[in-house]
Amino acid sequence: MGGMEMEQALHAARALVLADLMADKVADADIVSLVEDAVVHRRWWVEQWPEGAAFVAGLIAQDVQDALLDRYGRWPLCPVCTESGDPHALDVEPELGTDPHWVCPKTAVAVARVGRLGTPMEG
Repeated sequence: MGGMEMEQALHAARALVLADLMADKVADADIVSLVEDAVVHRRWWVEQWPEGAAFVAGLIAQDVQDALLDRYGRWPLCPVCTESGDPHALDVEPELGTDPHWVCPKTAVAVARVGRLGTPMEG
């Protein structure tokens, strides 16, 4: 994979994660800087393993989710289990794969593709 394809994959992943943060109205400057940190980290990772560029969107989403947990709390909260009184975050599945989705870990319901939080799942 050339440098241009790698940068396109990283920028596309960045845009998807930012779209999810904006859908949840949590894309303030501090949080956007967490996305930038994740992109920098994954740029090195993709340079080492160019075939991994197809997985970078899900990985950056997980990196941001982990960073947010450390600083702010769970994100994104599961919209499926709102009645349980036990708020929990969605997981990215597959953990290392193409076409990552936000999935409820309790019900296995796919809520949205990464980058599409707040929009209905397409058939």
